[in-house]
Amino acid sequence: MNKIKAYINDSYNELVNKVSWPTWSELQSSAIVVLVASFIIGLVVFGMDSLFQLVMNLLYSSF
Repeated sequence: MNKIKAYINDSYNELVNKVSWPTWSELQSSAIVVLVASFIIGLVVFGMDSLFQLVMNLLYSSF
């Protein structure tokens, strides 16, 4: 039981005193970067899927 209590106390101490929390503007900047990167990755996956669908349709229509 003492180990659990020590773990909780150490975790709380680290979160309150040692973690460097981002400012609001840093958080907004990071969120925009993640949003743009997700959109670009989504477009790449959509393009690959469309290309694969085109190739498969051409392949199946030849038989």
